[in-house]
Amino acid sequence: MALRRDAQRNLERLTAAAVEVFHERGLDAPLEEIARRAGVSPGTLYNRFAGRDALIDAVMPGLVAARLEAARTEALACADAWEGFTGYVVRMCELQASDPALDDAMSRRFPDAAELTALCDAQLDFVREIVARAHGAGVLRADFTVEDLPLLMWSTSMVVRATAGVAPDVWRRALALLLDGLRPAAAHPLPVPPLTEPQLHEAMTSLALRSR
Repeated sequence: MALRRDAQRNLERLTAAAVEVFHERGLDAPLEEIARRAGVSPGTLYNRFAGRDALIDAVMPGLVAARLEAARTEALACADAWEGFTGYVVRMCELQASDPALDDAMSRRFPDAAELTALCDAQLDFVREIVARAHGAGVLRADFTVEDLPLLMWSTSMVVRATAGVAPDVWRRALALLLDGLRPAAAHPLPVPPLTEPQLHEAMTSLALRSR
């Protein structure tokens, strides 16, 4: 059933305000602030959305999908497979460093936002072709797996949060050191196997819950 005109206006105001506030303060921003900025009561927000997870799923998946697809397209268009791979990783980390909402999304801080979580899980499929291309060109160590990518993202996210107030770009140095370790010439046998996809999902969910 179509919404009344005033209800539709309130919905549009709420989603626009949610995008604005989430990008400013992260996905754990106060819902009351979103309602205030939308010019509606908190009760109106809760009448339209069951809670934070529902609001996140209403506004974030489309934005995240567009960023992921743009980064993937750019990486695959790069003539140099190593530059394509590292460019993708750096772009993802730039998004984490510059946008609290995207950092929270890629860190799975709200795993009960089911649509967003499913999209972020699918990011691994986005990057398989990029990794396979780098392997095929012999520029990426052969034992690097797609499931290793979140380890780079976690590490960078922690550096971003720890240094934002004192050296906001130092994450680039930390990431460059990690990426150099992924070149074939730097490879040595690894002591344990990579995470499986179920282990990776469980680890990210557990980390997200602890961080909250």
